[in-house]
Amino acid sequence: MLACFVLSASLAGAPSVCAAEPAPPPGSDEAQINALSEASADAWNRGDLKGHLAMYSGAMTFMTKDGPRPGVEPLEKAFAEKYFKDGRPKQTLSFSASVLRRLGPDAFLETGSWRLTGGGEPDQSGWFTLIWVRTAEGWRVLHDHSS
Repeated sequence: MLACFVLSASLAGAPSVCAAEPAPPPGSDEAQINALSEASADAWNRGDLKGHLAMYSGAMTFMTKDGPRPGVEPLEKAFAEKYFKDGRPKQTLSFSASVLRRLGPDAFLETGSWRLTGGGEPDQSGWFTLIWVRTAEGWRVLHDHSS
C-alpha cells in the first residue's frame, strides 16, 4: 500500500536538493515547488492529511500496482486507513534526494526518496516520481508514482 503513498509527494514533502546543486533562487518555480513539498511533509507530521494532499491537482492520478488511481479522495482514504490512527500519522514523514527537471514552461519532473520513521513501527522508505504542472492555483502534482 505504500506504493499509494507520495510525497508525494511527493510524493512529495520537504525535498533536499543535492549538495552539489545550489539552492534555487527565492521566488523561482523550483523554490515554489520545494516550499509546497516541505509544507506537505509538515502537514503530514502534524496530522493534517488534507494539508498534506493540498499539493495535488484535483485531476491527479496515483500509480498503484493495479494501475493509475484517479483523484485525491481515494488517496486520502487509503492514507487515512494505512498510515494514520486516531487522526494522527503513525510515523514521521521526510523527503530527500529531490531533483527537479523542467519539462517545459509549466511542467517539472521531480524524483526523490521518502521515509517514514518512528511510532514504534519499522522504518519504511522508497522512491517517488512526481509530475508538477502550473495551474491557476499555482504548482500542483498531476501524477505521483511512488514505491
